[in-house]
Amino acid sequence: MVGQVTEEAIEQVRTANDIVDVIGEYMQLKKQGRNYFGLCPFHGEKTPSFSVTQEKQIFHCFGCGKGGNVITFIMEMEGYTFHEALEFLADKSGIELPATVSQKHSSISPENEQILSASEWVAKLYHHLLRYTKDGKKGYQYFKNRGIADETIDIFQLGFAPEAKDFTAAFLNKKGFHQQILVKSGLLSQHEDNSVSDRFRGRVIFPIRNHLGKPIAFGGRALADQEPKYLNSPENELFRKGRILYNFDLAKKYIRKQNEAVLFEGYMDVISAYQAGVKNGVATLGTSLTDTQAKLLKRYVDTVTLCYDADEAGNEATYKAARILQKAGCNVKIANLRENMDPDNFINEFGGNAFHNEVIKSSLTFTSFYMRYLKKNYNLTLEGDRINYIEKVLEHLATIDSSVEREYYLKELSSNYEISMESLTQQMQVHRQKMGSVRDKQNKNSYTNKRPEFRQQKKLLPAFHNAERRLLAYMLQDPSITDKVQEEIGASFNIEEHKIIATHLYAFYEEYNEANVSKFVEMLKDDYLKKLVTEIAMLSEHDQITDHEINDYIRMIRAEHNNKENIQSLKEEQKLAEQQNNPIKAAEIAMRIIELQKQWKNIN
Repeated sequence: MVGQVTEEAIEQVRTANDIVDVIGEYMQLKKQGRNYFGLCPFHGEKTPSFSVTQEKQIFHCFGCGKGGNVITFIMEMEGYTFHEALEFLADKSGIELPATVSQKHSSISPENEQILSASEWVAKLYHHLLRYTKDGKKGYQYFKNRGIADETIDIFQLGFAPEAKDFTAAFLNKKGFHQQILVKSGLLSQHEDNSVSDRFRGRVIFPIRNHLGKPIAFGGRALADQEPKYLNSPENELFRKGRILYNFDLAKKYIRKQNEAVLFEGYMDVISAYQAGVKNGVATLGTSLTDTQAKLLKRYVDTVTLCYDADEAGNEATYKAARILQKAGCNVKIANLRENMDPDNFINEFGGNAFHNEVIKSSLTFTSFYMRYLKKNYNLTLEGDRINYIEKVLEHLATIDSSVEREYYLKELSSNYEISMESLTQQMQVHRQKMGSVRDKQNKNSYTNKRPEFRQQKKLLPAFHNAERRLLAYMLQDPSITDKVQEEIGASFNIEEHKIIATHLYAFYEEYNEANVSKFVEMLKDDYLKKLVTEIAMLSEHDQITDHEINDYIRMIRAEHNNKENIQSLKEEQKLAEQQNNPIKAAEIAMRIIELQKQWKNIN
């Protein structure tokens, strides 16, 4: 059947893609004990609750409840269908799937597929024109004059759009693309008289790729007197400027490796820095940094170095971006760029080594930058302005948790402005006390203000319920325990979902006779059960469990089951007594039911 794939092929793909490696390409994971933890990519959080276990090849978020194996993760993360996720992972690991697998329904609309396809053709066309044709010579010369090597031009697929009005339109028309799609994608511009023309004609082209490396939009820079000087594709479903970062697809592996990202303002800064050996650089797309972009960086790294232009506008943008990154939980550093220079012209003038050593490696802390940034607002030759400036710095220092860092900058203030450390420390403590009062008030209000809490408060479960969960956790990692449970209680679990999981697990071990949680999850069809199994599987942190502990769990489960059966039997007797018009007997049975329920409630 078209679109089907064997269990063996699925298992081959799954085992070839280690879940820690795959998830590590999307977020920063830190090992704690036997598991890896990070900030969940599926919901906003500041404390990591997303757990990945390499041993079991599963993930689970204790905040939002999402869980599964490596295939499930890719489906959730990319919005892929099962077959798309499988094909994606197969490509990553060099596994060739049967041809029928690719004949499937896509998770993206036919229109967006057309836009992606057209963008890919155009990226190749513009790059070819730049590198190998007379028409592209003007664009090629522009990049050569900027010091960009052929290898770098090829890596970034830089291109040139010819000045002919309908060159791109004619090219794509021959490829079978509809004009309406091309206008929506922004490759063509539609005018008031309904005529169309190439949007980027006469410009050098910077393809904008998504995190998977697929061109989704373009940036164009004018070479003549065209306005505007820089022009981007219009936004659509595939391209949202505030949600992606330029060069993220190439930079992410270097960002993970170095545990640091460098954030630039423009395409050429990124490209020049990459050529100079700073390959962990990304840029915003002609707009200010957004919360979404900051959160994306935080998923990958703790530290972000801002390398914006070192002029007044650049300093303002640096300050705003730094505050957004700090709000997202990033440690922010500021590149030590010489005044009134931008990264690209610094590299061209002083070289890549100087940029790496003098600008990036010599980055300032945010506090050092902030102290310099503040000075523009004050005339420090005036006594009143000096006092106001020092007060403002002290307010900032009060927000720093590290006492060592606070003292370091207090000493700098003391030395520069001849004020005693005692006075500075005392005034800073006043600010810290004020901050503490505000925090206490906010915390107090949080009990009365109705705010949505994402993390659900889980109620305490009855003893038998916990016993079932713990027992299932051990069953998932040991077939011999499962054999014992099947023999002792079979499917007599009291929670319906647990009963279904146990039944599936008996069948799984009957066929495979191996503990493999990730494989077991893949065989479950119900999404809720998949999440529940990954949550339960995370409960068992120990390899060994005693027979005594297993017997205790079984005893509790069986006792609950028997109690329910006894109560059910009494209810049937009560119903019969009522039907026989014997109210006294029915009332006696009702009292026995209530007594049994009370006794069992006290036990649990």
